[in-house]
Amino acid sequence: MKLKIVLLSLLIVSSYARSADLVDKVVVFKSERIMQLRSGEHVVREYAISLGDRPVGHKEKEGDEKTPEGDYIIDYRNPNSSYHLSLHISYPNEMDKQAAKAKGVSPGGMIMIHGLPNKFGWLPGLFEGRDWTDGCIAVNDNEAMEEIWEMVANGTPITINP
Repeated sequence: MKLKIVLLSLLIVSSYARSADLVDKVVVFKSERIMQLRSGEHVVREYAISLGDRPVGHKEKEGDEKTPEGDYIIDYRNPNSSYHLSLHISYPNEMDKQAAKAKGVSPGGMIMIHGLPNKFGWLPGLFEGRDWTDGCIAVNDNEAMEEIWEMVANGTPITINP
């Protein structure tokens, strides 16, 4: 009987811990190459990241290799991408579309948080400490990307700061 109570208690604590690990906001600091997962104002996890090849400034058009800045949503996920897991960021928003239209250019899209390229996951040192994406936010550790995948639900807001 005592064993059943202990096991039941562990199950309850375990399921509570998993639901408590979900975050309600992702915050990126481009200049510091840091991404934080937050619950309220509490930083739950923090990760080193890489950005687009031209990381300074807000993404203005397709192919500029810049990572956008502003407020977006994690709106869907792709478990079968060319990179180890990927979470889609809702870029471009209406303001991005209008700014691109005014310049006569396409705003681009397909901005993701993702792990390493599938064929290079065994060589993370090749990517650390340098910007290498076309505008995405890369987590150069596939185990960390798996943790992010589990903790960040679709619909989670993301703020990308300069």
